[in-house]
Amino acid sequence: MDEELKSQVGRALGQVPSGCFIMTARHDGRATGMLASWVQQASFEPPTVSVAVKSGRPIQSLIDASGHFLLNAVGEEPAAMFKHFGKGFGPEDDAFSGLTTRDTPAGVVIESCLSHLACKVVGQADAGDHAVYLGQIIGGAVHRAGKPYVHIRSNGFKY
Repeated sequence: MDEELKSQVGRALGQVPSGCFIMTARHDGRATGMLASWVQQASFEPPTVSVAVKSGRPIQSLIDASGHFLLNAVGEEPAAMFKHFGKGFGPEDDAFSGLTTRDTPAGVVIESCLSHLACKVVGQADAGDHAVYLGQIIGGAVHRAGKPYVHIRSNGFKY
């Protein structure tokens, strides 16, 4: 792809809106979380979402081992969650230090987020530099009223 076409495609791809979520997973006494911006509803029946995770992220081993993940919806004032999760966490780091949380079999619920969806993995596909997980919704709840944060990127080739 020549540079002019890549520039145009990047700008157009960046206009695909997405929400921002804190994706969590737990297995065998370990838990972690990450900022996930590529989340979309994929099915009504059964209710299913798709989530893209950059290959090599520590959360992948927990998702693969447990067969579950949990999505916490970030509200339209995302600064605190972006600051907390934006730097990323290593496999042994306490990703939830300072947050009010609740453990579930699917992952960690962050009480200050708008809502959560607990998911059972029903499919996975490699998508270049990301893995795409399909998660069938097995639980969830709204924690508080508010609007979700919607993310638009200036360039679809980078976060």
